[in-house]
Amino acid sequence: MHDSRLTKLAELIASYSIDVQPGDNVWIDNSVSDPSLAIELMRAISARGGKPYVKNVNQRILRQFLITATEDQIRTLADNDLAFMKQMQGYVSLAGSDNISELSDVPADRMQLYRKLHTKPVHFDQRLEHTKWTLLRYPNASMAQLANMSTEGFEQFYFDVCTMDYARMNRAMDPLKALMDRTDMVRITGPGTDLSFSIRGIGSVKCAGDRNLPDGEVFTAPVRDSVNGFITYNTPSPYGGYVYDNVRLEFADGRITNATAAANVDGLNQIFDTDEGARYVGEFAIGVNPYIMNPLKDILFDEKIAGSFHFTPGSCIPSTPNGNSSSVHWDLVNIQRPEYGGGEIWFDGVLIRKDGLFVVPELEQLNPEHLK
Repeated sequence: MHDSRLTKLAELIASYSIDVQPGDNVWIDNSVSDPSLAIELMRAISARGGKPYVKNVNQRILRQFLITATEDQIRTLADNDLAFMKQMQGYVSLAGSDNISELSDVPADRMQLYRKLHTKPVHFDQRLEHTKWTLLRYPNASMAQLANMSTEGFEQFYFDVCTMDYARMNRAMDPLKALMDRTDMVRITGPGTDLSFSIRGIGSVKCAGDRNLPDGEVFTAPVRDSVNGFITYNTPSPYGGYVYDNVRLEFADGRITNATAAANVDGLNQIFDTDEGARYVGEFAIGVNPYIMNPLKDILFDEKIAGSFHFTPGSCIPSTPNGNSSSVHWDLVNIQRPEYGGGEIWFDGVLIRKDGLFVVPELEQLNPEHLK
């Protein structure tokens, strides 16, 4: 696929998402078989005086590597990628697999080792904190199938959502950020959910096209030991090549004390037993993208669904530190619109969102009809 939409998207990423400056080194981490967007990105970055570097990663090759690699091999790969990342001012991940279950038969202990030795130091510790970065998918037939759409229809949806007016969204997020910054206690209720926690003193961050494409969330983190209650996620969520459904978590003083799902409960608990921080929560975010209404089984899209929130076991994000460190960061999503069962979000005893719509006047500009 090669058309003007790719050029527009690449220019948006270079000029807005990572704001390439003359001399910036930018790592394009490409797992897409079609090179068209990577090439357009190289052109757009170079036109702004940046220096693009492309590394191609194939999920089938990664699967084989993880199955056979020794610990020393994983360490060597991590050391090299970390050294490379430290030379970068920008990072763009172009992801697109023909099979979201490609890593499903990699043994759990191998995945845990890879996350610990590679993902955490390279991405959580270095990339998140020290580069301008953005993550995006590339439309393909597999994603269209997961969305129950034609390939052409999904491509148009993809470009609509990735090139929407993010500057407008950014302005509309200001009141929500201000409210989150001054909020202490949050309570979330809904079917199978009654959760309370504090976000006092953590701060919040707007995401409007500068970190993910598509984008559309404002995030913070709970005070690590403040989470109590239970939550049932109503959105299927892939992790490690397996799609988990109907995940239910129970919390006491911040820690996940019980975790169940519709299937593969052992696999679910293996994720939360990866390390100590995996049973604590590193992020709470509210999704507002008006073009994303239903799950695609792709977290980068699903966590932005209008009327949703995500509550994320694992590592916190450095810009909203709550002290939790882990090689896990799993954005599990709950949709609160009426067709998904409804629900409420309360800040310091004030109802701010009901059944997926903001009910506080200063936040109503974030409802879908105002952002399209």
